[in-house]
Amino acid sequence: MTFLDVHCHGGGGHAFGATVEGTLAALAAHRAHGSSRIVASLVSAPLAETARAAAVVRAAMAQEAGLLGIHLEGPFLAPSRKGAHDPSALASPTRALVDGLLEACDGTLRQITIAPELPGALEAIGILADLGVVVAVGHTECTADQARAAFDAGASLVTHAFNAMAPIAGRDPGPLGAALDDPRVAIEVIADGIHVAPANIATLFRAAPGRIVLVTDAMAAAASSPGRYDLGGLEVDVTADGRAVLAGTATLAGSTLTMDRAIEVCVAAGVPRDEAEAAATTTPEWALGL
Repeated sequence: MTFLDVHCHGGGGHAFGATVEGTLAALAAHRAHGSSRIVASLVSAPLAETARAAAVVRAAMAQEAGLLGIHLEGPFLAPSRKGAHDPSALASPTRALVDGLLEACDGTLRQITIAPELPGALEAIGILADLGVVVAVGHTECTADQARAAFDAGASLVTHAFNAMAPIAGRDPGPLGAALDDPRVAIEVIADGIHVAPANIATLFRAAPGRIVLVTDAMAAAASSPGRYDLGGLEVDVTADGRAVLAGTATLAGSTLTMDRAIEVCVAAGVPRDEAEAAATTTPEWALGL
């Protein structure tokens, strides 16, 4: 069985978009763990750097059909929920910047994460969705109502559920609660046992059957070794147990997960194996419109 990972930043010691050779090596590292198709994720960066990295991914795509395109995780993120993104690179989605990112990716933009409460976000979501880009709600402080507005505007995915977003609360279901209630919306989860408690992973599968998408959100250290790595210009320390954090903090900075292990974490949490495998195969295909 081969898997599809719609949210992955690198592996095997390499980040997607750094060099063509490294991008191909990162894909090969994940392919050895079952992921034959990957959407290459790029972190928030100035437009010129995003254009440079996108050109690298585009060149690698010409050599490798397993690279399905680019996921821009940023720059349209809430500063308060930035996670491991450079705060100086964050921006609101003006039409000019949206057009600039589309031009930079030159037909390879497959997916983008947007915080829907930002000024101009709903208009940007509509524009991007109309062009066939999968828009994900994530890195956000949005309320359930703001998430619903984003879904009505064309967003159809949630970026790494439970992480970098307001939680489900008694009087506000938040973006995840809104997504659970909307059959149009697929929901990513990082099933490494670090980002989300296994019991909550199992709850997601029960609450939204057929709509959970396993992702690795892996950075360069996946299928590699512990040590210090670069992620979008920020230093990340990876410990022997596979936890990746911004240097000097407890902030998670992606993962070292591979998709074969994500399946096993789900099964150990009580998710039926066929459902876990679907979340790494047919469900991400549905989420991408393949």
